[in-house]
Amino acid sequence: MAITLREVATRAGVSVATASRALHRPEMVQAATRDAVQRAAAELGYAPNRSARTLITGRTGVLGVVVPDLLNPFYPAVLKGAQARARHHGVQLLLADAEETPEGELPLVRTLASQVDGVLLCSPRMDAASLDAASRLTRIALVNRTHYALEAVSADARTGVRAALRHLRALGHRRVGVVGGPASSWSDAERRRAIGEVAAELELQVVDVGSFAPTTAGGREAAEALLVAELAAVMVYNDVMALGLIAQLRASGFRVPGDVSVVGWDDIEFAAVTDPALSTVTVPRYEMGAAGIDALVGEPAAPEDCGMQWRFETGFVPRGTTSRAPH
Repeated sequence: MAITLREVATRAGVSVATASRALHRPEMVQAATRDAVQRAAAELGYAPNRSARTLITGRTGVLGVVVPDLLNPFYPAVLKGAQARARHHGVQLLLADAEETPEGELPLVRTLASQVDGVLLCSPRMDAASLDAASRLTRIALVNRTHYALEAVSADARTGVRAALRHLRALGHRRVGVVGGPASSWSDAERRRAIGEVAAELELQVVDVGSFAPTTAGGREAAEALLVAELAAVMVYNDVMALGLIAQLRASGFRVPGDVSVVGWDDIEFAAVTDPALSTVTVPRYEMGAAGIDALVGEPAAPEDCGMQWRFETGFVPRGTTSRAPH
């Protein structure tokens, strides 16, 4: 026989209404009460009837999360942060992979809209008009992207860029290549803008190596263009591409960092354990994922207001893939 909410309330010593709020809207009750109800539910093996809850509250208790590519190591930490905050708010997550296709993101939102209370878009590639269309389907919040009318969580590229370029300049580099990611990437455009402005302050020449797929294969492809430009220092769109770039440079007989210094971006878990360890810009991915869920479940901005914006600083970790500029 299924356990009822009334039995949970009796075990926790609270009213049925309080038990319901503790399980479905935990932010509305005191921590001690919430913990007592959740403990009682776990002990009894209570499973809420989600369909009934949706009819009563108009809410599903589920949030959608869309990422461009589940194979990209950038996203696990984002998702862990999102999952931790979702658990805190008493909601579940439904995950979807857009497979690096900007035109596939809006159809995913359209599919999820009837099943969820809102959708968190991580690094969406869709244009502003498509974001507007998505926001008319369900509540939307963004991670690693901004939009004038939507709640958004992003990273300040300038702080990490400044630290990385100062590091390269101190090592004697005066020309720095930029290996970019997808042309549709908002973060790539933000990063390029920051690199151009900071490089001008530091009197560094920036060379655009091109835009490539955000994969190891994309990094390998960029190696040839890098060598043609005769560059001894490069900043790469992400760590995965940087590792592919380094592998191809070595296969071509070049030393990293002896001949070419490489700086990645994201500080994924593998960055510190490669040989040599990857110098990279750090991004607070876990915190950004958690903030994205907070943005999605908080009070929405009024229609006449701009969406709330959360902005995190980036940093830089110098490791073994950068060294003094070769003569």
